[in-house]
Amino acid sequence: MLVYSKITKETEVSRDEIKAYTVFLYQHLEQYGDTEVDIAKAIAYALGHDNKPGGFIMLAHTTNQNIVGIGVLLDTLMEGFIPEHILVYLAIDSSVRGQGIGGKMLDVIQQEVKGNIALHVDNDNPAQDLYERKGFEKKYIEMRWIK
Repeated sequence: MLVYSKITKETEVSRDEIKAYTVFLYQHLEQYGDTEVDIAKAIAYALGHDNKPGGFIMLAHTTNQNIVGIGVLLDTLMEGFIPEHILVYLAIDSSVRGQGIGGKMLDVIQQEVKGNIALHVDNDNPAQDLYERKGFEKKYIEMRWIK
């Protein structure tokens, strides 16, 4: 049985826990992830560090506290023209993928938010199917200019 825990800026989170979340995401996002530094920045944002708006971290863990999934959702402080939240990361431990944990995590995250959610997903990421099953639509092509 899995337990889902929502971590917010009001939650006491140690540096060791933040490091563990960062390492988990880095490891299990695999080729679709970012650097550990960038992952740590997103976690800090979700926790409202440095006056960031916050968001939350959703953990999926066993009853003995072994983490099997992490989602990181950021608040955008926007509404309408840009969704109120962005799902930056959703990673499931590679040893338990295919058991519905990602879908259940998305269900829990969607129940917890107060507005719309955006996410970015690579063209070749098989998670696109999961997102579409959970109601996400392909709406825009993202273009970036990198300085």
